[in-house]
Amino acid sequence: MSVAERPSQPVDADARTDRSLGQLVAAATAEMSALVHDEIALAKAELRDDVKRVGIGGATIGVGAVFALFSLPVLSFAAAYGIHNLGLGLAWSFLIVGGAFLVIAGLLSLFAARSFKRVEPPRRTMESTKQTVATLKTVKPHAAGERS
Repeated sequence: MSVAERPSQPVDADARTDRSLGQLVAAATAEMSALVHDEIALAKAELRDDVKRVGIGGATIGVGAVFALFSLPVLSFAAAYGIHNLGLGLAWSFLIVGGAFLVIAGLLSLFAARSFKRVEPPRRTMESTKQTVATLKTVKPHAAGERS
C-alpha cells in the first residue's frame, strides 16, 4: 500500500514529540559538538591574556640577560683599568657603568617575576568543564525499548 492509498490516521501530540533514536543521537552529537567548541573558545579567551604576560615576562628576562652579559666585558675592562689606574679615573667610571647594567638587569628581572606571578589558570573554563562533566554524569541512558 502506497502512502497515497493509506487511510489518514489521527496523530496525537505525544507521537509528534517522540523522536527516533537516530534523531536523539544526532541532536546529542550536535549539542556535544557545540559545547566542546564553546569550551575551547572560552579557554582561548582566558589564556590569551596569560600568554601575553608570559611573552612579556620572557622577553624581559631575555633583555635582562643581555644587559647582564654586557656588564661582564665592562666589568672586566674596569678591573683591568683599575689595576692600571689606582685613582678615581677611567676604571671607576667603567665600574659605575657595569654596576648600572647590573642594576638594570635586576630591575628587569623583578618586573619579569611580577608578570609571571599574575598568570592565572583558566578558572572559568575549568569550572564550566567541571559543571559539564557533572551534568553528563547525571544523564542515564535508556534501555533499548524504554521511552520516557
